Amino acid sequence: MPKFLEDKLKREYGASSKIPYKIMNRIGAIRGNKETAKGRAMAKKHRRDTRGRR
Repeated sequence: MPKFLEDKLKREYGASSKIPYKIMNRIGAIRGNKETAKGRAMAKKHRRDTRGRR
C-alpha cells in the first residue's frame, strides 16, 4: 500500500485508528489488504515527485 499516504493519514487520524485504511479503500489505493494498480501508480508518482527533496 502507498506508505507515504498511510503515514500521512496516520499522523492526521492517529496511529491506532481505522480511518486511514477506510480512506485508502474509498479512494481506490487499496482493496481490503491488497494494493491496487491505482495505489502503485500513486506511490510511483510520489517517489518521482519527491526524489531529491530530503
